[in-house]
Amino acid sequence: MRVEVGGFLGFILLICVVYAVVKTVQSRASTGTKVLWVVVLLLLPLLGFILWLFFGPRS
Repeated sequence: MRVEVGGFLGFILLICVVYAVVKTVQSRASTGTKVLWVVVLLLLPLLGFILWLFFGPRS
């Protein structure tokens, strides 16, 4: 089963993932944690963003 997001929703998802990556890099979390979150966000954008919202590093 593949989930494809395109058009306007894809653009919104791109903005959300870029925001999550920037916030993760700016957080006070350890380097290993930052790298792990960025990899998850880049490999699984939709699921990664949802997981980041609930479990991601806090500033």
